Amino acid sequence: MEHQASHSHSRRRAGALAALLALAATLLASTALAAPARAAVPSNFWGAVPQSSLTLPQLERLKRGGVDSLRFSIDWAAIQPSPRAELAWGGVDDTIEAFAKAGIEALPLLYGAPRWAVPVAAVPGTGGGSKAAAHLPVAGRAGSGWSAFARQAVERYGPRGSFWAEHPEVPRDPIHTWQIWNEPNFKYFVARPNPGEYGQLVKRSARAIHAADLGAKIVLGGLFARPGEAGKFQPPRAYSAVEFLELMFKRTPGVAASFDGVALHPYTTSYLSIPGEIEELRKLLRARGAGSKGLWLTEVGWSSEPPSRRDAFAKGLQGQASQLSGAFRLLRNNAARWRLKQVFWFSVDDLPGACNFCGGSGLFKRGFKPKPAWRNFVHFAGGRAS
Repeated sequence: MEHQASHSHSRRRAGALAALLALAATLLASTALAAPARAAVPSNFWGAVPQSSLTLPQLERLKRGGVDSLRFSIDWAAIQPSPRAELAWGGVDDTIEAFAKAGIEALPLLYGAPRWAVPVAAVPGTGGGSKAAAHLPVAGRAGSGWSAFARQAVERYGPRGSFWAEHPEVPRDPIHTWQIWNEPNFKYFVARPNPGEYGQLVKRSARAIHAADLGAKIVLGGLFARPGEAGKFQPPRAYSAVEFLELMFKRTPGVAASFDGVALHPYTTSYLSIPGEIEELRKLLRARGAGSKGLWLTEVGWSSEPPSRRDAFAKGLQGQASQLSGAFRLLRNNAARWRLKQVFWFSVDDLPGACNFCGGSGLFKRGFKPKPAWRNFVHFAGGRAS
């Protein structure tokens, strides 16, 4: 009996050991399965778009939370309001300095045209209440002025930029990637979107930027995936992202050699629509021999405002957080397959009145009070919420 009890006890210990080993193997296997999804995410993958100036402590909080990149605008109209004026970089200098001190990469968006270069026009369908550039700065003094603006931006902030030489106390973080315009397929940034004209702007911009930094990367302006979902906008007021790109390729021979990446703004009522938008875009790029181009999502987001028939992107506080988690999980897990380079949440902070959903799109409420969406962002970015 004693021998049998001892034998039985040994078997129980062996069984327990086997169970522990099996559990350990399961945990290791699950970790191994999870690792590739995270390993596939490029460096500086998670970013955001501020709608207002941020203090250094606020930027440092974003960095701790896992925000590695911030996208911001450099508006030619603000930099050079008159044709003979020297380009005024002071405000941009302040932004670049603050980002660098916080250890956050900058993705600049070059856009805008002063009225001395391009006349403004009423945005169709707004009753004259909104105005935008009548056309893109591609010809005459508008074109030459834009080229000078783009080149000087690189000469200021690129790898050999004068800003870094003038400010040795600022951590050196030169800009290597430049985005050209914003939502060129939508009427709010150019009154009458023109795919061929935009292709010419891309080619002109690439020549100017590469004259100052041959290794710089050029990213197309973020294309609103389907403006029609935000209202009854059809050409010439707006084009879908795929339609606009297809026409750009057709009307601008050789344009593919002038850019390194495409940018998409997949605004939609649900994150579940994002894969279809991306797959359709990648299919077009492959058909055009541009399948190796990277993809940037330079805006993606929903509002924390209460759900409303007037705003399809309004989901409430918890709904916004849920949409972020669903979207980020898809984007993280498919980053390699979709050739995703960076993802920027729109936006960092609420700014009422700036656009239909800008007042609730932030990760933070006014006063920089975090929302549930910030907690979820931090989870995916691997940071700390406080």
